[in-house]
Amino acid sequence: MKKIISGIQQVGIGIPNVYEAFDFYKKAFGMDIALFDDNGAAELMLPYTNNQPQNRHAILALNLKGGGGFEIWQYTTRAPLAADFNIELGDLGIFVCKIKSDDVKATYQELKTLGLTILNEPQQAPDGKLHFYVKDAYSNVFEIMEGLPFFSKGKRHTGGAAGVSIGVSNIDASIKFYNDILEYDKVIYDETGTFEDIAALDGGKKAFRRVLLTHSKDRVGPFSRLLGATQIELFEAKDFTPRKMFKDRQWGDFGYIHLCFDVKNIGVLRTEFAEKGHPFTVDSGSGDFDMGEAAGHFAYIEDPDGTLIELVETLKIPILKKIGWYLNVKKRDPEKPLPNGLLKLMRFL
Repeated sequence: MKKIISGIQQVGIGIPNVYEAFDFYKKAFGMDIALFDDNGAAELMLPYTNNQPQNRHAILALNLKGGGGFEIWQYTTRAPLAADFNIELGDLGIFVCKIKSDDVKATYQELKTLGLTILNEPQQAPDGKLHFYVKDAYSNVFEIMEGLPFFSKGKRHTGGAAGVSIGVSNIDASIKFYNDILEYDKVIYDETGTFEDIAALDGGKKAFRRVLLTHSKDRVGPFSRLLGATQIELFEAKDFTPRKMFKDRQWGDFGYIHLCFDVKNIGVLRTEFAEKGHPFTVDSGSGDFDMGEAAGHFAYIEDPDGTLIELVETLKIPILKKIGWYLNVKKRDPEKPLPNGLLKLMRFL
């Protein structure tokens, strides 16, 4: 067996009201498929929840146009905390969720009409592609970027998550991590200075080394066509000392709580990542997670600055819940994508 990383499955977002957020993301970005909707205890996340199990309510929202989902996450046994400082670009952790669009200018006009907080007009990134930034109702920053290939047609110009921007302390160490561990082996650009296209972001007028990574090979696996190609953008502050976004807070508090990858053969990853100095910090082991409507194995590792990376090996997903049809992914070829038509049935969830 070999490790298989099929793409970004979802970006975790800590928010105060799970249904309010689901409705917001459905309206704004077309994230209208609830793959699961689950209440329960996060019993295995003790290293990141002050050694106490915490109850939470989570929805995994998808956009069948393609891309990763949002795991919308709400504490139900404690009040979630915001950072006690103004988080800026370059602080350590996930600052931006990237969303692909098939028409950036049209998306800009659409989101203006919907009343989102638009941070800037479409501009060219260092790779020459158009993008712009918006804030959601909870002050999370999203980047609308020129689309990578899409899985299907959708109700919006936008698809799902196509990557993230992460603040790091040592960009060379982070490049090595995201290459060696998660196979982001291609550098699209590597530039240092100040950048007009990010000036509207909090801290965006400061100097950075900025590196955009992607993967040179197409991803494989059951959900690889749906998830699509992705990018990781790294920002290293050059003229200030960054702070940890989740300092003195818990996983699940407000903000981007993790970056999750869909994988196969998680046991192979367990061994390889430990040998490379990045052992699992949370591990469901041989036991399955069960979110009621989806099941599998999961684990967490940390990047060099402690940003949480989740790894999920999905074993069961709902296809048509109304008639009790759930797909056993475990019995499928681990490298072969699921048929497009089968996945598109999830729009009837």
